[in-house]
Amino acid sequence: MDAETFSQLLEPEGQALLDRLRDHVPGDELATATRLRREHPAELVSAALTQARLRQRAVAKFGARDAARMYFTPEGVEQSTRTELADHRAARFVRLGVRTAADLCCGIGGDALALARAGIRVLAVDSSPLACAVARANAEALGVSDLVEVRCADVTEVPLDGAFDAVFVDPGRRGAKGRTFDPESYAPPLSWAVEAARRAPCAALKIAPGVPHEAVPADAEAEWVSYRGDVKEAVLWFGAGRAGAKRATLLPAGDALTGGAAQAPPVGAVGAYLYEPDGAVVRAHLVAEAAELLGGRLIDPTIAYVTADHRGTSPFATGYEIGDVLPFNLKRLRALLRERNVGNVTVKKRGSAVEPEELRRKLKLRGSASATVFLTRVDGAPSMLVGQPLR
Repeated sequence: MDAETFSQLLEPEGQALLDRLRDHVPGDELATATRLRREHPAELVSAALTQARLRQRAVAKFGARDAARMYFTPEGVEQSTRTELADHRAARFVRLGVRTAADLCCGIGGDALALARAGIRVLAVDSSPLACAVARANAEALGVSDLVEVRCADVTEVPLDGAFDAVFVDPGRRGAKGRTFDPESYAPPLSWAVEAARRAPCAALKIAPGVPHEAVPADAEAEWVSYRGDVKEAVLWFGAGRAGAKRATLLPAGDALTGGAAQAPPVGAVGAYLYEPDGAVVRAHLVAEAAELLGGRLIDPTIAYVTADHRGTSPFATGYEIGDVLPFNLKRLRALLRERNVGNVTVKKRGSAVEPEELRRKLKLRGSASATVFLTRVDGAPSMLVGQPLR
């Protein structure tokens, strides 16, 4: 679909089609398309059906109410920021006193919408005519068009010096061969985005959560954000935090752990409890800070599992009560679980080459009880830990 075809969806005939497809069932698409093409141009029917599918996919990121009113491209649904993450970032900009912002590489406008809903006036820029058309339509659909100006342009040519309170950049991280992990292969490159950020009073750069720590500029605060336990993104903040600091933010609760200078935690024997730090904590290299909060230690200097002799609670780690610590041995594990009538096992691993699905198949368990098995290393030795989640 190009921008011209998309524009037809905004006309009365296109809107009527979208209304008819509001409760579209994907399995009936062929019959639906055949029926609609008797009354409408085939190209318009195809575009409307595509939007119906994309709106259904977008519910997971944007919620049912907004997704039903918004417009999408396949890349936009895939690459857009989840609403909760965009709202979190917009709220931080507001706390910093931001009133105007440039959203560079805006795509379909997900972040620009969050900024506008927070009361910030936004210039949203993208080089794709289709993305810009969709972003404009979304601002209109959600009632924030008075706060969002969409400009189709090369983001590297947008004047920034002194023009905005803040800059937000979400570089493209996909090329012809798929996702790219080299920050200098972003579009535009991370080095350009960093220089653009430094020309604004404050800025945020959205990057891949797997970014190497050595690629983080010394004058930036790096924030890793997880949503319901899954790490979604990393953000480099300029002029907004403590230079060189690391932050792990857990949404939707909003708990945040900061640090980056704590000494390595001690290493010791597995205690009665094991704690699995949230992925954002691990990515931010804040396991030492999490261990300190729990009064714990590591089971191995290279493994991000924290253990403690006494039960603790922390939003930054999931806890388990450990009943058995054994050297890795499949037959011994199978016998132990069968003896305890375990038929449902959750397998977690860190520092083990064994694949959880493969292990579950080989265990061939039957029973009514449940258990969690950790495949890991304890002081360098391949080990099995068996336990239960803390309630």
